[in-house]
This record gives sequence, structure tokens and C-alpha cells, in this order.
Amino acid sequence: MPNPGVLDNEPYVANDVGLVGALRDLKETMAGKQVYAVVGYRCEAFENVNQGEAVYARSSDGKVGKAIANDTFDKALVAGFAETTKTAGQLVQVVVRGLLATSGLDQGDDYYLSATSAGAITKTAPSSSSQYLTRIGEAAGSTQLIIKLEPPILLG
Repeated sequence: MPNPGVLDNEPYVANDVGLVGALRDLKETMAGKQVYAVVGYRCEAFENVNQGEAVYARSSDGKVGKAIANDTFDKALVAGFAETTKTAGQLVQVVVRGLLATSGLDQGDDYYLSATSAGAITKTAPSSSSQYLTRIGEAAGSTQLIIKLEPPILLG
């Protein structure tokens, strides 16, 4: 029995068969094409966030705010980057995969969540005790970051 989905405009089954069908359709749709789209989701910001800032999802309600590497594990666990500037209470598109447009990067260098400035990234990895080392990506050029989010590691 064929999987419902793109070809017949039917919803996917809400189980592993549906998931596999959706992934197959995605693969077939993208096969042989250069894709520049990014992957992300929309959620509410609990504080003002600027375009390109690293954000974390608050465990109590799932709302996002600026991530930082010198506080709690949750705040160091980067959920993505704000695609546009939004104020508290607005929906923000959070980018989790793809290229992030920014500036001042050094091509080929790894970048980390900053321990000194909320929402910022740095190529100097945090190194002090009680800070978190959170690798967030690699510079593809001086204005593009390849997002590769990794879980934070508490430094001792």
C-alpha cells in the first residue's frame, strides 16, 4: 500500500510509517537540487531577541530567550538562532539547521556560545570552571555560519 503524502495530498499516518513516508517524500522532492532553505520552528520569545542571536528554550513553558554559557545547563543548551528581531511576546522563527547570515567570522573556524554576552557567539571557547562549552557551528565564510548545534559540556 503506498504511503499517503505529497503525491495524493493525503495526511501522513501519525506513526513511524507516516514519518518514514514523509522523509521519503522530502528526499525525493530535494533529490538533485541545490537547497538553501533552513530548518527551524516558530515559538514565543519571553524576552527581546535580535536577529542572529543564539536562543535557548525555557523548560517551564518552551518560550525562547538569549542563551549564555555561564549560567545553567538549560541556558547553555542552544535551541537555535533568531531569524529576525522580535520583542517579548512575539513569535520568532528559530533556525536550527542551515546557514546563518552574520558578519565578522573567520572561514573554517569553529564558533561557540559566549559566556560573557547573552545571545552572542565567539570563536574563543569558554574555558573557566563552571562555564559551559557549547559548539554551535563553523564559519563557511566571513558572513555565513554553518549551524551545527552540539549539547553543552560543563567545564570543571
